[in-house]
Amino acid sequence: MDFRITDTADGVETDAFTENYVRAESGDPRPSPPVTAKRVLDVTIAVVALIFVAPVLLTVGILIRLQDGEKAIFPHTRYGMNGRTFKCLKLRSMVPDAAERLQALLESDPAAKREWDETQKLTHDPRVTPLGKFIRASSIDELPQLINVIRGDMSLVGPRPISMSERSRYGEGFADYCSVRPGITGKWQISGRSNVSYPERVAMDVTYARTRTFWGDVMIMLKTVPAVLFSVGAR
Repeated sequence: MDFRITDTADGVETDAFTENYVRAESGDPRPSPPVTAKRVLDVTIAVVALIFVAPVLLTVGILIRLQDGEKAIFPHTRYGMNGRTFKCLKLRSMVPDAAERLQALLESDPAAKREWDETQKLTHDPRVTPLGKFIRASSIDELPQLINVIRGDMSLVGPRPISMSERSRYGEGFADYCSVRPGITGKWQISGRSNVSYPERVAMDVTYARTRTFWGDVMIMLKTVPAVLFSVGAR
């Protein structure tokens, strides 16, 4: 049997986002979103943080490159605000042939496929390198996303950016997801990450999109510190 990981949109209305995709692909200019206190906070913190973590990024990037000679930064296509796609940046934590290894595992291991279908994650993931396990547990792999924040692709706080294969899981909640910028941290990250089921994660993202406040974002950022330090739900 052939289990392909593809972009599906079952149960999701796509018409509302068609214009965004067409205009994004054609390069047509679009009005920029208004500058808000949240956006000012995002850029200010991201710039300062990037300056401080630059030595860490450089050191870990060199170590990743020395593993197998491949690029240290992994750009993955994710959905962003208004349904537009962007390249989400991460320090590479997996082997170069990660996609092929995942495909082979899902075809040969029913238990692994069941876990992947339910959570989009694997408890024992053969794709992750030894260094990758460390940078994931410490969330160092997410640091390049500070660049995404500065670019305007992401925010410091928001739903985690979802991949093409995850879109259908959001159902009608996809519209709520697309109403805000995806974030480096959010309600899911401070609530247990991989210990949270996928439907619960979707519910958290929808609730955040509908009820977000500036000070609520500040509280999430503060709660992110202990969550990262103690690797809560990291996988």
